[in-house]
Amino acid sequence: MLDEFQCVAMQKKWVRTHGSLKRKVSGFFSSSNSLAFRLKMGHKITKLRKRLDEVAADKAKFNLVENTVDRHVVHRREMTHSFVVASEVIGREYDKENIIDLLMTTDGDDHHHHRNVTVVPIVGIGGLGKTTLSKLVFNDQMAVDHFQLRMWVCVSEDFDLKQLIIKIIKSASNVNLGDFDIEQLQNFLRTILSRKIFLFVLDDVWNEDRGKWMELRDLLRGGAGGSKIFVTTRSNSIASMMGTVPSYRLYGLVQEDCLSLFVNWHLKKDKRNNIQIL
Repeated sequence: MLDEFQCVAMQKKWVRTHGSLKRKVSGFFSSSNSLAFRLKMGHKITKLRKRLDEVAADKAKFNLVENTVDRHVVHRREMTHSFVVASEVIGREYDKENIIDLLMTTDGDDHHHHRNVTVVPIVGIGGLGKTTLSKLVFNDQMAVDHFQLRMWVCVSEDFDLKQLIIKIIKSASNVNLGDFDIEQLQNFLRTILSRKIFLFVLDDVWNEDRGKWMELRDLLRGGAGGSKIFVTTRSNSIASMMGTVPSYRLYGLVQEDCLSLFVNWHLKKDKRNNIQIL
């Protein structure tokens, strides 16, 4: 509704500044004149208030509590790692096979436009299992055999270039270069990647600054052709900004897999409780 109000205000401003007398007169008799517009928006406001009243009623019904939070902190979570027990993952075999196919595919056009790095984004709402799927792919034997170098970095909190380079180097070589300046770090990183086919998982990306991403991407171009960067994010805009191929969208599990996951989780919980009791 606010967009509609703003649009009409801009139209009126344009007519006052640039419109002819004929345009002004015809505008008065059109469906968008002030009286018609006020009537239409009045109905919309009434409907909106009714919806808000229903939300308020649900709040009381379900004992929901109001809380003011910083929107930039809501999504933050613990850092992730690459280990997974594949046998305990339910319902993602099909997605894993599709992603591995993408990783093993060499795209000629992508090679031309983006040199030697293909960026594959996986997108989905929180809790669907993007990180778990990434772990399955990262540890699959085909990926282990195909890529000479595999690296895993969780971004989550901040897209700080220097800290990301330090994490990438540590993941690739188990060397901590926290005391190096960024010039030394970028030289070391490009040396590690030089002429190697690598797989790099960049997990839980929230940064929307295209400049920061391009700066990191340029440093990752030193690998051999066929290198892949696998990005997980909840944001379509971030996936579009970073990806060199169409995003892979992850959806929820089918009902049977949801039930299996539910049962499996509670069995594990019971086992943990038994251990604690013993």
